[in-house]
Amino acid sequence: MKMNMVEEKVKELIEENDFSGAIFVQMNESLIEQFSHGFANRTDQVLNQVNTRFGIASGCKLFTAIAICQLVEQEKITFETKLKDCLHFMFPAFDSSITIHHLLTHTAGIPDYFDEELMDDFEELWITHPMYLIRNLSDFLPLFQNKPMKLQVGERFHYNNAGYIILGLIVETVSGMKFSEYVTAYIFKKANMHASGYFELDALPLNTATGYIDFPDGKWKSNIYSLPVKGGADGGAFVTVEDMSKLWDSLMNFQLLSETYTKKLLTPYIHTDDDFNRFYGYGIWIDQIHYEISKYHVMGYDPGASFHAAYYPINKAISVVCSNKSTGAFPIFNAVEQMINDQKE
Repeated sequence: MKMNMVEEKVKELIEENDFSGAIFVQMNESLIEQFSHGFANRTDQVLNQVNTRFGIASGCKLFTAIAICQLVEQEKITFETKLKDCLHFMFPAFDSSITIHHLLTHTAGIPDYFDEELMDDFEELWITHPMYLIRNLSDFLPLFQNKPMKLQVGERFHYNNAGYIILGLIVETVSGMKFSEYVTAYIFKKANMHASGYFELDALPLNTATGYIDFPDGKWKSNIYSLPVKGGADGGAFVTVEDMSKLWDSLMNFQLLSETYTKKLLTPYIHTDDDFNRFYGYGIWIDQIHYEISKYHVMGYDPGASFHAAYYPINKAISVVCSNKSTGAFPIFNAVEQMINDQKE
């Protein structure tokens, strides 16, 4: 494996974190580096490659937001359309004023099926609702559909997976297509993301990394019994690092949405953290420094998957870090980001 500037900067972190995955760095529309490390399949010792597909967990909430924005641009719905007016599913305890905008910005106040403020172990969900039965978006509904509201509508930002499941159901209802088929046809194909898709964990295609969960005693297991068998509108798609860079290119060049609706998606609507200049748009995190946007980014963490990807508007840089382990993407991503930021000085 060739060593050069970017890899030298992160080599020590790769060894420290026993990183397994792939990395892509582009600056001013020129490829700076892409490389891979670790095993896609530990049992057969199949190495990760730069074209290996990785699960990106919540990183694909951006795809759901783009799909909704496309349907709004087509005037099939609006951001102010109320949930009660666009789905036939019943949510008896939900506030009737919830809109698509609230769902997109995690301000609807609805209960989550996995509340990251209260729960630590994702696998607890599958004790009463086996993960191997969850293959459609509607299969998630029993996990949250009848629960009471957590917050008042618009009260504050509360990161919420259930809200994006509902958005996916809206995409299906309005478009008449399965959510995964819609994203494949109108996002992946339009962005030339030919390797990406929503794959079932018990039927992964060629060149797809198995996700691994490591234990302190050195043992490990795959994540096949830790996640829904097929990802949905809140997470679980598989991409290559290059495909994710194509997503950024297509989005920023208005190939997925018009300039008007791209700007709506990228608007910093809600402050997410009192300690950082971090905001949330539609399906995307937005960081600001002195009121100037420093990066747009997405991230995802699941058992056996960690992912970070960002677009830096100042120098049109793109970084993508995919890992088939529960941790490891973040420190590598930070090191790459530091290198990108150094180029601005």
